This record gives sequence, structure tokens and C-alpha cells, in this order.
Amino acid sequence: MLTINDVHHSKYASRQRHAVVIGSGFGGLAAAIRLGARGYRVSVLERLEQPGGRARVHRQDGFIFDAGPTIVTVPFLFEELWNLCGRRMADDVTLAPMSPFYRIRFPDGATFDYSGDRAAMRAEVARFSEPDVAGYERFMERSAAICRLGFEELGHVAFSSVRDMLRITPALLRLGGHRSVYDLVARYIRDERLRTIFSFHPLLIGGSPFRASAIYCLIAHLEQRWGVHFAMGGTGRLVDGLVGLIAGQGGSVRCGAEVARIDVESGRATGVTLTDGTRIPADIVVSNADSAHTYLDLLPNEGPAWGRAKLKASRSSMGLFVWYFGTNRQFPGIAHHTILMGPRYRELIADIFVRKVLAPDFSLYLHRPTATDPSLAPPGCDAFYVLAPVPNLAGGQDWAALAEPYRQAIEAHLEASVMPGLSGSIVTSRVTTPADFASDFLSFRGSGFGLEPVLTQSAWFRPHNASSAVRNLYLVGAGTHPGAGLPGVLSSAKVLDTVVPDARVHA
Repeated sequence: MLTINDVHHSKYASRQRHAVVIGSGFGGLAAAIRLGARGYRVSVLERLEQPGGRARVHRQDGFIFDAGPTIVTVPFLFEELWNLCGRRMADDVTLAPMSPFYRIRFPDGATFDYSGDRAAMRAEVARFSEPDVAGYERFMERSAAICRLGFEELGHVAFSSVRDMLRITPALLRLGGHRSVYDLVARYIRDERLRTIFSFHPLLIGGSPFRASAIYCLIAHLEQRWGVHFAMGGTGRLVDGLVGLIAGQGGSVRCGAEVARIDVESGRATGVTLTDGTRIPADIVVSNADSAHTYLDLLPNEGPAWGRAKLKASRSSMGLFVWYFGTNRQFPGIAHHTILMGPRYRELIADIFVRKVLAPDFSLYLHRPTATDPSLAPPGCDAFYVLAPVPNLAGGQDWAALAEPYRQAIEAHLEASVMPGLSGSIVTSRVTTPADFASDFLSFRGSGFGLEPVLTQSAWFRPHNASSAVRNLYLVGAGTHPGAGLPGVLSSAKVLDTVVPDARVHA
């Protein structure tokens, strides 16, 4: 049954232009708020039973687990959304700054506390390799220059024409964008462990440090400038806050509403049809669904842009194996964010991205949110999730058979390294595999972040925010420009301000 927000019941509604947003990930929710602020009546359609997409929340046995993103950077992109609604983000969400940002641990037990404190970072670098301190300083200068171009100047620019790409190519090459992240780091830093520490960031957005463009070295400066934060109560609090803003604008977020197709007439999007046959007309359609799913399944016959052949030839980001677990005791020695490096770096990355084999060793991201917010677990308990980058479904792994043995291997590794006594402390557990990403989020190849962030799949080479195949169709989220990660998906929604007509001039 349609709600009052999905049909033109009143004279005011009949004059107001209608936008349908497919998917309620952060990109879709941010797009809805920006469109609402520009005069659109917005309906967000979510196929799952709760909003948030990859940022949904698992509640189990008294524990609260953020399913997806746990690191909030560039908080002003969220604050802008509240400001558009005449509200203050701080009234709804409390962001706690992290210090350190991450604790990075190597197999020999050596640790590096990665933070935004410049003096502390120089001291940490010196502990590993005194001669590399000067190189680290030069690398951070280069990171700042790349951030000014890649994020501050271009992050919200719609790369709608090849001219946009040609215009920035000289600067991109001058800053080393044709190199990989690892190669650029290696120009400044000689110690191999430090090269690992300053090149792993592409993994946070689905890329290989050895293939991702050095433009992604901007993340180091981005974190230092704006910090790394955690939303008290979990990332789901941000989702709830954004849904509340949409409701306050008169929009709606409907869960359990799966879009079967985007309706197109004469090359123009005119609305959507749900799997139950309900048709919802719209003046514009914004897809926050996986960009491959949008073009392959929702628009199977509409134009050549990012069609089947191009998508099948594209590179998808890696898959993710995530184990959520709660313990009946606390592990105070574990930081909020810990990165456990495995015995191999380049070789493991090649297994994941090139050979697409499931290796017996792994590098892990261990998240302990109860280090900052004990309310996410019962008293005296801890909540965790541990994430392992793995091949996407192009590797052919049978996750129904592999999931439990792989989880057990991770459990044994954690117990042997940083969490002694873990096995006897677990009281609740669940896993997510690349197969779940494919079934739950309709992610092409079960990838965790959409297209892999390589140079030939960035900016103009990425699916455009304004579809080049269908008029009045727009794309946001990890699979379009500028890419994955919270700053990326929020910026993709900001791009709409420049490519979507303002509804108020049509009222």
C-alpha cells in the first residue's frame, strides 16, 4: 500500500516535483536530504527491513553491532545535512574523536599508534626508522597537496564530460596520480613496515595499495586534518538521525520496498516499479543501489553506458568477511581500532585482488566499539567485529562451506595473538561473507565497495552521477564518483546539487 508521501493527494503535493531514491545507504539518505532542501518531495525505497544499507545494525543477545562503516571522517559533510534542515547535528549525534586513530600491530608484536598528533607521529616513525622521519614529513606534504586537489577541489565536481578529466590530468600527473599508492609512499619512506603503515588506506575503500591511484594518498592528510571519529551509540545513530531529517522535510523512507525496474519513456526516467507490481511515478530517480545492479538489472536495455560488456570487463573491489561477536568479559588491552598485519603484505594483496584465492593467512581489522561506548554490550561484556579482506565472488569460493572454518581460523589467530582466552568467552556470534553482500545488497560479484578504485575507474571513467544513458536518472554511492568510504558517498550526494535541476524553479 502506498503512503501519503508516495501519491499526489494534495494541491501542494501535485505542484511539488517528486524524487524517488532507490536504497537507503548513506549516499541515498544524503541525496534525499539535499533534494528535499531544494524543493523535492522525496520517497526513499529500501528493499531490506531497516534503513542504512551497508550501515545497518545487528542487535543480538543484548549486543549492538554496526554492520558496516565504523570510522567517521570529515564530519562536516554530515553537519552540512543537518544545517540544510535548520538543525544541529550535535543535538542528535555525538561524535567522539579517536586517539589513536588505529593501533597497527605486526606479527612480531611491534605496534604503531597512528594518530593526528604530528609530534606523536614523528616519534612513532622514529621508533621504527629514525632516517625516515624526514621522508614521512615530505610524504605528508604531498598528501596535503593531493587532498587539496582530489578532495577539496574535485570531490564534489561532476565529471560529466571527458573535458573535465582532461582539465585536471596535468595536475593529477604532477602529483603522481599515475603511480600506485604504495609506489608513491615508497618514494619517501624506506622502512618496509612504515611503507605498509602509510599505504594500507586504499583497503578501507576497496582498493589494492599496489593498484589504487596515488590520488588516494589524500586519505592520510584528510584524517590528520579532520580527525577520525566514532558515533556514540554506533554508526546506526547517524542513520537514525538522517532518517529523522528526511521525515522532518516531509519525505518518507519505506523499508521492505524492492525496486524491480526503473521505468523509462523516450529515454527519460519516469519512476520505478516495485517487485509487487506497484508503480511509483517520479520526476527524477536517484539510484543508491550498486551501480552495476542499476545498469545490469534495473536498466537492462537502456543505452550503452556501463552495459554488460563494460561491467564484466571492469574490476570490482575485494570481498569482505566480517565476524561479529560478543564476549562475557572485557579485553581492555584492545584499542577501539586495531589493524593486525599478517606475515605477508604484497603477496596477500595479490592473492585477494589478482589470483582471487583464499589464503591461509590474513590481515585483519579488529573493531572494539565498547572501548569507547560500553552501552553497546551488556555490563561487563565487550562487542567486536573483525574484518578480513577476501576475494570477491569472481574467485569462485563456496562460502556456505568455507565460512565457519574461516571464522574458526580467525578466532584461533586472535586468541594466539592479542586476545588470550577468547574461545571460552564468546557468547554471541554471526558472520557476513561476500555471498551475503550479493544477496543482501545486490552487490555485483559480492564486492564490498563496488568498483575497484584504480585510475581507469576513477572520476570521468567511473559511472557518472548524472546517467549518460537515461535522462533524469542520477547515481550516488560507492559505485559512482567519487567512490567508496563515508566522505566519498556523502560527496556523491553533494554532486547532485550541480547536476539535478532545482525543484523550486518548477514549482
